[in-house]
Formats: sequence, C-alpha cells, structure tokens
Amino acid sequence: MGKRIVIALGGNAIKQPEEEGKAEEQLKNIQNTAEEIKKIVKAGHEVVITHGNGPQVGSLLIQQEAAKEEVPAMPLDVCGSQTQGQIGYMIQQALREKLEQVEIDNSVISVITQVLVDEDDEAFKNPAKPVGPFYGEKHAKKMIEKKDEDWIEDAGRGWRKVVPSPIPKGILEIDAIKSLVKTGAIVIASGGGGIPVIKHEDGTYQGVEAVIDKDRAGEQLAEEIEADIFMVLTEVPYAALNFNTPEQKNLNVTKVSEMKKYLQEGHFADGSMGPKVESALEFVENGGQKAIITSLDNGLKALNKNNGTIIIPDNCEEFDSSKGYEETLAASNF
Repeated sequence: MGKRIVIALGGNAIKQPEEEGKAEEQLKNIQNTAEEIKKIVKAGHEVVITHGNGPQVGSLLIQQEAAKEEVPAMPLDVCGSQTQGQIGYMIQQALREKLEQVEIDNSVISVITQVLVDEDDEAFKNPAKPVGPFYGEKHAKKMIEKKDEDWIEDAGRGWRKVVPSPIPKGILEIDAIKSLVKTGAIVIASGGGGIPVIKHEDGTYQGVEAVIDKDRAGEQLAEEIEADIFMVLTEVPYAALNFNTPEQKNLNVTKVSEMKKYLQEGHFADGSMGPKVESALEFVENGGQKAIITSLDNGLKALNKNNGTIIIPDNCEEFDSSKGYEETLAASNF
C-alpha cells in the first residue's frame, strides 16, 4: 500500500556547492532530483515536496545590494516568496516531464506558503541564523549602525547578517494543500522553511525578518497533512555517530529513544545534521510511522530496503532485518 510521504530536499538537490548557481545548473540538478522522486511516485506513494532556498536568497540579496541605487530592495520575507516561486517552477517543470515519461498524469503545483510564528519566540531576542553572502567588517559595521541589523564574524571568512530562526507554529495555506493532495496532486510547499509571518490581535498578518529551519517547517507540514513518512534527503546516505572520524558508525534502523540519546551526546552538529535529527524525532514522537534521513539517490531504496537512517517508534518490536520494516511494524500492532 502506498504511503503519504513528505520529502524535504537539501540544498544539493538544487545547487551544488562548487557551482555558480546559474539557472541551467539548478535546472539540471532538479532534473536529477525529479528522476528519484518519479521512482517514488511510480511505486504508488503520495508525495509532498519541500525544499531549501539558502543559496537562492543569498543571490537575491547580492543582486539587491548591487542595484540598491536603481531599485528598492525587498525585505527578507518577500525574497523568500520569490525563491519559492523560482524553485517551485523548476521542480514543477522537471517533475512533470519525468512523470509524463512513465505515463503518470498527476498535477504538480507549488503553493506560496506562509508559516505562522510566535512574535514572542525567544529566537527574536537572539538572532543567530546567517543569511546572505560574506562581507568585510566595514560593511557589516555600517549596516549595524545604519539599519540596526545583527551581524557576526564567521570563522575568519568574513561577516554575515544574522536573523532569528523561530519555531513554526502552523501553516496558513494548509487547507488548500490538503485539498490538492486529495486530488492526487504532487504539492510543493513550505519552500525555504516557509515565509515567516506573525498574526496581530486585529487579525492582520505581517511578514518578519527571519528564517525558519526548512527541516522543522517540513516536519510541521508532514504533521499537518497527516503524512505516514517524513523523508529528509541530504548529502550523506546515513546520519552517523562520530561523523567524519575513523570511528564513524552509520545508523540504520534506530528507535526514538536511542536517537535521542545520540543527539544528547552531541553526535549531530547544530548547523547540519542536528535539526534534521530533531525534526525526524519530533515527527515520529507525534505519531508518524517513521522518519528517514538519507541521500538523494537513496530515497526509494530507503523506502523499500531499509537503507539510510530510519527512525522508528519505541513501541515497535526489535527490528528483524530478515523481515523488513513493514512486517516488523505489523507484528508490533503499531
């Protein structure tokens, strides 16, 4: 039986680190990504897609800085909405093309997604999420004094603006997303973590200068559409203990309590694997069947053959690799 899966795409699905970020480069990467998603759809699963947008927002901010004397700069929330449209368009085009190759006629549609955050979130008191390119100290101090922005020096590489990264509380367009999923559409939503907005007492909404972690927003999306599986596709095939050391141990099927212990022991870095693991744990703890962390080219294998890191509930019986995940889950009466 097919599952409802939210797939959270990492940055490498759209732009490789060594690339300039040309439209042709990004489209080629997305075509490769669409090939893997096609396999998952063809296997009978319902798919909802979310994605990062860091490099694309960074490019927009550079363009705005270069043209600030000619055209007004847009705030960060508007830049986020622009990249949702940009990346969504590329995914729509590439995935539709791939699906037509195998005679699948599901609609593919992007939803410009606003994500509600709490204006009293502690993150607003301590901005810590770097955005945009690196600049020299002189530019950073000018922005601090002129615009009251927050900037940090980043490991000798230069100065970067930092903004709050609040916790997502709800997706404003969720009813539309659910309706589209029911029709069989493949929906692209909450791109870049969604556009962070606050709601005022008078019922009006306001975009804020902040960035929601894309994996946390993806988990929120997965919960709200009642997904069976939350899949994070990243650069590595496994979450690992002692990563990038001679003692590295890749994690395969792992229960929530085990994964929480590894997280508390500091095995997953805050700026990379940490938010992915935290989001995966939250999904399973809140009723999801399982969460998967693996590489882009390993997605279908992770669903079918238990490759990658698979986080399962504690009340699932001891995993027996000779049975496979679905049989094990059924035997647990979960």
